[in-house]
Amino acid sequence: SGTDEHGLKIQQAAAAAGTSPAELCERVSGLFRQALTQAGVSYTDFTRTSEPRHQRAVRHFWGSLRDGGVLYKGSYEGWYCTPEESFLPESQLAERTDAQGRPCKVSVETGHEVHWTKEENYMFRLSAFRDPLQNWLRDNPRAIFPDPFYQRVLRWLDEDLPDLSVSRERSRLQWGIPVPSDPTQTIYVWVDALVNYLSVVGYPESHGAWWPAVHHVVGKDILKFHALYWPALLLAAGLDPPERILVHSHWTVRGQKMSKSLGNVVDPTVCVGQYGVDGFRYFLLRQGVPERDCDYYDEKVVKLVNSELADALGGLLNRSTAPSINPSNTYPRFSEPCFPKVLDSREAEGTSRALAEDYELVARVASLPAQVDSYFEGFQIYKALECIAQCVRQTNGFFQRHRPWKLDRRDAAEQLWLDTILHVTLECLRVYGTLLQPVVPHTADKLLSRLAVGPAERALSRLTFLARYDGKPCPFEGRQLGPDTGILFHRLGKSETMKKRKQEA
Repeated sequence: SGTDEHGLKIQQAAAAAGTSPAELCERVSGLFRQALTQAGVSYTDFTRTSEPRHQRAVRHFWGSLRDGGVLYKGSYEGWYCTPEESFLPESQLAERTDAQGRPCKVSVETGHEVHWTKEENYMFRLSAFRDPLQNWLRDNPRAIFPDPFYQRVLRWLDEDLPDLSVSRERSRLQWGIPVPSDPTQTIYVWVDALVNYLSVVGYPESHGAWWPAVHHVVGKDILKFHALYWPALLLAAGLDPPERILVHSHWTVRGQKMSKSLGNVVDPTVCVGQYGVDGFRYFLLRQGVPERDCDYYDEKVVKLVNSELADALGGLLNRSTAPSINPSNTYPRFSEPCFPKVLDSREAEGTSRALAEDYELVARVASLPAQVDSYFEGFQIYKALECIAQCVRQTNGFFQRHRPWKLDRRDAAEQLWLDTILHVTLECLRVYGTLLQPVVPHTADKLLSRLAVGPAERALSRLTFLARYDGKPCPFEGRQLGPDTGILFHRLGKSETMKKRKQEA
């Protein structure tokens, strides 16, 4: 992760704030780091485009473009949008009036005002890369995902593909990397910013260990820069495009686009305070569908998180580990005669207590890790969480159906069945806790610790479910459970809970 720090809008924002661009970037990049830490997001490297290693990579990349003969100097004019740092065609503009009532042109997509700009710039021969880009996409139909965005890029390649301005006059833009051997020009901020994907993996010397086996995760508003300009620039510099570009849509608020003027911008810091880190993460990943915009409002968060984390998952853990039902506080033993592998097994005749729905649950949970893994790899996290939530509901149904609290422990046969019910339930919870670690790390850790699952036993690669059902030993059976840490996830909505969360945040 990191921050893209050059460009005219940064230069103007710093001037308006009465500070230098470098000081502004130092402060703002610190806020981004802080937000990622607060949200429990880890990263292997936080790159800043103002860093020397990045500037060196950009200069080398520019040299490769120049040596490849794809740059030329020419006069360029058009409507420039400073907040978006791009020239926009007439088809993407609309007529509006500014704050003083004067007519002006704005971007249809963002509403930002544009200004007519005429400069002498370096141009990139984008038009020469139509065929190579079309061939790349035809040969790699999953290079851009989800499919609607892949189709959009194909349509762009069928339209007019004008050459791209890749520098600005330095007299207008000082906050950026100068064009090598031409101090009158500054490298276009998007060319500069995109090269961060290379500089962070050691370009120009050691990037081969990673490149091109990389996946970019980008918002749909910057699709053209990532899926059209960036692959063309890479091909021109003698490099392959990235393996995949994963594109996500936006969050609206009650059906409206987030806007400072409307005052409906959601502050993630406030949300973390209200819902907890895990609650907020769970909602965003459970409801965020990459291919279309998703709607956000507080009541929706409360309802979903209470239902699935607090009640379904938390309630199941509390009921299945309660002292009244598991006084020894151990991982109970599984009885194969009570829950035989084959429904009509003669050996289990008379002792089998499992029903057809129970076998459906076991089959469903057994297939869940591979299913979740596939959805995670396919950038469909919401589908993975939907599958987990359905299994949690099924497990609650299993527990409720057999009413272990009604069984008589003094009867040996009843005790065997009680232990088997609890064993199956805890095995299901162990699978859910393991699979939920990337989404709700704190809650998953709390759940797994309660089940006495050690740090070395939490990997997806080592996740085996209900080993005893398959006649294999279960390492957890008979193990003392971890200490009771109370409620797994506090329900949202009560004022004291919200107050407590804000204090914690």
